[in-house]
Amino acid sequence: MTSCSEWTGVLLSTLLKECGLKGSAKWFVAEGAEEVKGASSIPIAKGMDDCLIAYGQNGEPLRPQQGFPVRLMVPGFEGIYHTKFLRRIKVVDQFYMNYNEFGHLRPEAKELALGEQIGPKSVITYPSGSQQLPGPGFYEISGLAWSGGGAVKTVEVSTDGGKKWNRAQFKNTPQRMAHVRFGYEWRWDGSETEILSRCTDEIGQRQPMREEIANWWKVPFERNYRVPGLDNSVMPWKIARDGSVTNGLA
Repeated sequence: MTSCSEWTGVLLSTLLKECGLKGSAKWFVAEGAEEVKGASSIPIAKGMDDCLIAYGQNGEPLRPQQGFPVRLMVPGFEGIYHTKFLRRIKVVDQFYMNYNEFGHLRPEAKELALGEQIGPKSVITYPSGSQQLPGPGFYEISGLAWSGGGAVKTVEVSTDGGKKWNRAQFKNTPQRMAHVRFGYEWRWDGSETEILSRCTDEIGQRQPMREEIANWWKVPFERNYRVPGLDNSVMPWKIARDGSVTNGLA
C-alpha cells in the first residue's frame, strides 16, 4: 500500500526551534486524538530534517479521513509514523515504548520495534495481476518506483527472469520520496517468461531480490519467502504462452 500527494504545512524543525529545543533531546513522540493515540517514537534528527506538520493535501485542507485539522508527515518513513489528528508532540531523551511499538515488538527487538525508512521499491503495473496479453507483439512494460532514501535514480527491467537487466525510461521527473512512473518497450515473442523491475535511489540503495534478503537474514530461501519487516523486494510476474499474467511468487 502506497500513496503520493502534495502536502502543505510547517516544518517541525521550525516549531521545535521556536520552543527552545534542548541538546539532550534524542527522540520525539507524536500523539494523535484517536483512541489508540497513534503515537510512535521518532529520532529527533529526523524531526529536525524534513518532518512536516501538514494542514493541506493536494491544494485543499486536510479531509477528516486524512487527519484534519493537522497531521504529521515523516517523509520516507513507514506510514504508521504519520500521526493523524495530531494533538501534541513530546520531546524526550530516550526511546518510548508506545502502544504502536509494543504492538509490533518482535522478541529479538532491542531498540526499534518498527521499521523506519522505506527502501527503494518498484512495481510493474502493466502487465500484472490478472491481465491478459492478446498475443505476441510490442508492449510497454510500465510501473511505479519510489524510495524513502530520496529520489529514484534508475529503474531496470528484466524480461527473462532476471538474467539480463535493461534501463527503463522515466515518464516524469523523479522527486524525493515520491512516485515516478517508468516504461520499457518490449517485444514479446510468445514464449513463457518472467518480467521483473528493480530501482536504485540517489543514495545508492538498490532494490533487492528475495534471495538477497533471505541471505542477509541467514535463513533458507523459498520462492514465496515472507520477508521480515518492510518488504521492498523485487516482485516477478509470470507470462504464460497464452498471454495470461500471474503472480511470480505463487
